[in-house]
Amino acid sequence: MGKLQDSFDKFIEYIVRFAEIKAVIALKDGFILTLPITLVGSVFLLIMCFPINGYSDFMAGVFGKGWDAPLQQVSDATFGVLALFSVLGIAYKYAESEECDGITCALLALGSFFIITKASVIAKSGEIVGGVIPRAWVGGNGMISSIVIGLVVGYIFCYFAKRGIGIKMPAGVPDGVAKAFAALLPGAVVFTLSAVVYFICDKLAGQTFTEVIFTGLQTPLQNLSDTLIGGAILSILMCVLFWAGIHGPNIVGGVMNPVLTANAIDNQHLIDAGISLLGNEQAKIITIQVTDVFIKLGGCGATLGFLIAMIIFARSAQFKQMSKLALIPGLFNINEPIIFGLPIVFNPYFIVPFIGAQLVALFITYISIAIGFMTPFGAVQVPWTTPPLISGLLLAGWQGLVVQIVIVAASVAIYLPFMKVQDKVFVKDEEDAKQAA
Repeated sequence: MGKLQDSFDKFIEYIVRFAEIKAVIALKDGFILTLPITLVGSVFLLIMCFPINGYSDFMAGVFGKGWDAPLQQVSDATFGVLALFSVLGIAYKYAESEECDGITCALLALGSFFIITKASVIAKSGEIVGGVIPRAWVGGNGMISSIVIGLVVGYIFCYFAKRGIGIKMPAGVPDGVAKAFAALLPGAVVFTLSAVVYFICDKLAGQTFTEVIFTGLQTPLQNLSDTLIGGAILSILMCVLFWAGIHGPNIVGGVMNPVLTANAIDNQHLIDAGISLLGNEQAKIITIQVTDVFIKLGGCGATLGFLIAMIIFARSAQFKQMSKLALIPGLFNINEPIIFGLPIVFNPYFIVPFIGAQLVALFITYISIAIGFMTPFGAVQVPWTTPPLISGLLLAGWQGLVVQIVIVAASVAIYLPFMKVQDKVFVKDEEDAKQAA
């Protein structure tokens, strides 16, 4: 037992160190900056693709053919260029963490991203059209490239800035002008390296850096994340870290959310091409919606079922009081009151159901999509704080509502026996305290 505990402690120590790496923090915080873009874009996409049979025909009858063109424009300008927003956010947050000029760093990263990205498209006639920014490589397909560029440019820019390497202006020069001249040297280095990378990839692989990264890294990562095993690993890691007092969803999500979002955007490309996702082997099953809306009902560990079990079956005053305090946050998928207030953290009674409930939720969701009961998700998202049942209904219609109800029922059944054991302990402690008083 001692060796096992030591191994677990070392594992947690390594995870803590990993979570404190500035690049990891910048990746997580930078991707969070894109949330207003994706959530607002999702509203327009949801209006365009509301999950009700006959909805599109009804809207076309009311507003005429092409009624969804403005909505599609919003979708293309948000999800279609998401990698651009990501590279800006990641570089900005990296520089900010180093107390450097974040906006200048972000703009240099954006310029670098354009340099290493293809600047032409092939028309339907076969003609190559140059001087364009192809959306195929600045949306979901460019997510990993945006991460690499954002972090590398952030590091180079801050290396120069913190060492005072650059053109320094005399005192009295406006701050904006001084910052602009200070960025000239790191900017020249960044753009030169970007041009060299573009040249090497073009000559050796006949592709751009973005295409090389997509083929060699992003595609395998997306394929791995889209398996039941891959999803289970992510789920277990989230729960184990949170049980150990580390915010697992933030750490795991900070790294994997861009990949899962890319899965959803790939699905959206199929939808935009008029291809059905239902029963389509090309469609990705595990997307950002699966993790945020279905497997984490009530929060990481699917703790909404735990809350319901407490409200209905708890006898101890501690459980009853905790259920009252945690109910409202839990309905909005915020479960820190249970995680740290009960606590679940390092509580041996709840490590099994905390991991098991979320795994079962993943299995139910995955199977529901795999057998065709629920359609794989495109780019439409709802805020992760949207209450369960409402979120499922908005995303997947009545099928999503049914799947969430089944998950909640399953999580209640999983938590109940463990809750009863802990409840007996609490009741005994409370009776002993009364007798002692």
